[in-house]
Amino acid sequence: MRGRKPRRDPVPDSGAFPKRPYDLVKEFTIALLATVVLTVGLAAVFSSPDETPVTLARWARIAPSDFTATAAAELAGTSGTAQYGPPYNNTPGAGQKIGPMSLQRAAGVTIPINTARDFVLRPLTAAPKAASVSGALAAWRTAPARRQQQWATAYADALGKAPGGDAARLPPGDYGPVPVLISRLLELARAGALDGELVAAGHFYQTDYTKPLLFLGDGSYLEDQARARHLAGDQWGMMNETGNYPGQPWLWLYTLWYQIEPFSSSGNADALVWGLMALFTLAFVLVPFIPGVRSIPRWSGVYRLVWRDYYRSHRTARRH
Repeated sequence: MRGRKPRRDPVPDSGAFPKRPYDLVKEFTIALLATVVLTVGLAAVFSSPDETPVTLARWARIAPSDFTATAAAELAGTSGTAQYGPPYNNTPGAGQKIGPMSLQRAAGVTIPINTARDFVLRPLTAAPKAASVSGALAAWRTAPARRQQQWATAYADALGKAPGGDAARLPPGDYGPVPVLISRLLELARAGALDGELVAAGHFYQTDYTKPLLFLGDGSYLEDQARARHLAGDQWGMMNETGNYPGQPWLWLYTLWYQIEPFSSSGNADALVWGLMALFTLAFVLVPFIPGVRSIPRWSGVYRLVWRDYYRSHRTARRH
């Protein structure tokens, strides 16, 4: 018995279908213009402001007193970075802890920074300098460490008492070569040379902005700019945009803990918040393996609401 040949459907005649002209270029142009107008309109209403970058040059021009005081603290080794501890230096007792464990000290010094050398002396040595600056550098390097500390500390203390922190109005004192060094560093910063020196130091590719950011963070100018835009830590910072739109809403849970006790008043807030968020992340990862918790979606029936079209059609099919 011969098998039947499979029946083939007739091939439709392409000429039997109606045709109409179609202008692909026109449609592309209309779509492009509509997209551009929509993008520009939404960007004008919802985009973040185009803020001027905060640089060492801008800082030195707008707030020279703050820059000078910060540079003196870097030279004296009393700035925030100089006393931060790992990963920048081995400051005794520095480093946040979770209980008895110091995460910073466990990781060690991975980005070694000596603030006097890296932020002040090395840029001054690399830049063109007058004879007075060369002499000041030589005097600093040949002096004992204790003497260097006395000079820098005396200069920093005098700046704090000077009217408006103006270095030109300092009373006479034993400051050694510090006034010459700081004055020249201010000149380099105002000219924009210090930004490049700190980024390029020890790197072929100038993409590591760690040192300029740390220098900026040791002063009050950067914090003042952040606070003016409601981006300080106690103002629910850590945002991309400023104004009415928070930008990165997924950070709310992380920043929430900084606003409440015991985190808000703890010197170990960063470590404690990191540890808490690590526990939350681990709990979310283990949800499929925790009895009872993993059954909550099935008990709640939310999935039936999400897939309501499927269950509605399924019930209809069963009735028929």
